[in-house]
Parts: sequence; structure tokens; C-alpha cells
Amino acid sequence: MSEQPTETLPDPAATPAGTSPRARRPRWTRVLLWTLIPLALLAVLLVVADVAVRAYAEQRVSSEIEEKLPSNIAGDVQVHIGGVSVIQQYLSGSFERVELDAPKLTVDGTPISASVVATGVPADFSRPIADATGTLSISQASLNKLVTIPGATGDITLGDGVIGYRGSIDLLGLPVGYSVTATPTAHGDTVLLQPGTASLDTGSGSNVNLTRLLQALTDRGPFPVCAAQYLPKGVNVSDIAVTTGHATVTLTASGFVLDEAFLRSKGSCS
Repeated sequence: MSEQPTETLPDPAATPAGTSPRARRPRWTRVLLWTLIPLALLAVLLVVADVAVRAYAEQRVSSEIEEKLPSNIAGDVQVHIGGVSVIQQYLSGSFERVELDAPKLTVDGTPISASVVATGVPADFSRPIADATGTLSISQASLNKLVTIPGATGDITLGDGVIGYRGSIDLLGLPVGYSVTATPTAHGDTVLLQPGTASLDTGSGSNVNLTRLLQALTDRGPFPVCAAQYLPKGVNVSDIAVTTGHATVTLTASGFVLDEAFLRSKGSCS
């Protein structure tokens, strides 16, 4: 008698009854898609929401700053909020970095350009800002309308790293005009003018070397000009760069509340 072939039965533990291995893979794929698609949609919605909130916050900050500007200052202020997520920063109570840009600002009708980078800006404007660095860009014509040097007569001139101004002294009881060029240096609430060259106007159209006057100015050190009187209280001058016909001034401040009182305040020199 010949042997009957042995029939091999499928392992119930390996493959459930009525289900083939091919039928199981699409089911897991559908589960994976059902999980990933909602997560992807949620991520897109969060990005869109953050963009919308960022735009709204920037516009709101811009409007508040423009409304709080003193009456003699006018211009559009553009705001950019840095960082990854504005919503997350708002919930934490502070924005990492806020940039303000006013390229066509006017002060008493005089055009200047201003920009500010602030860090640690609270979501609640009644709380102080940690630090801010501002840059003022001003032409020679605008500078002469806004700033005066004590004792100077005529206009201030801006050269390559130096400024020039005219003045008057008594020579043998007679007023005699002179011209001086000086190098400006930032010094907190003041700007120090270190004289470099000087000349005396003799009235005959020629200049005489003003050695004694220059020596006297040098001996007493740089001539201080109060800058705080033109700036909000607590704002200091940290750098000055002068080129022909143009000046760039860097300002710093810390621990201040950006409100109308601050913007309208004026500092003083001791």
C-alpha cells in the first residue's frame, strides 16, 4: 500500500483565519495615513495661524508706537517680530527680538531715518524692555536744523570723520571769527569734540594758523556737547560715524517702558 501525502495546515498564530499577509499591509497603511494626515493638517494650520498672529501683532505694535509719538515727530513705523513662533513667544510673555524701522521720520519737519532693534520685549507694554539699540541716520542739512553747538556760529559741516564749525573770540578787544574741525566721540549723555585744526579769519580773506587757540582747546581736553537734551531720558550715545555730508549715531537704552511718557521725556547732562 502506498503512503498518502501529508497535508500541511496553516499556522493559526501566524495568519488569522480568512486573512492573507497581503491583506494585512494595506490596513496598516490606512492606519498610518489616518494618523499622519491629521497631524500634517494641524501643523499647516498652526503655521498659518502663527503667520496671521505675527502680521496682526506687528500692525498693532506699529499703530501703538505711532500713536504715542510726540507731536513734533511724525512718520510710519514698520515693525518686524523675530523668533520662530509668535504665539509661543506671546504665551511666554515676552518677544525675543523686535525690529522697528522708520526710514522717513520727521522731527519738527526735518527728515531723518531711524531704526531700533529691541530684545526682551514684553507682551505687556506696561513692563520694561530689556535692551534696545537704535540707529539715527541724519544729513548735514537736517543736523543743522536740529542740533546746535554752544558758542558756534553758522552751520555745522560734516567731513570725513570730522565735523567743522565756526565761532568767535575776542582778540585785543575785537571779535574775531575762527573755524575749527573736530573729531566727535560718543560718551553716554554727551558727545566729546576733540579739536584737530583751527584757523583764524583775519578779515582780509586769508586764514592765519590759530596755534594758541588750538593749544588752549587741546590743553583743556575735548569739548563736551550735551546730547541727552535731544533724546528720551535714559538713552545714551554709544557710537558716532561721520562721513561727508552725513552722520550715523548709535543709541542704546535698557530697562525702559515704551510709553508716551518715555517718548516725550528729555534727558539732561550732569
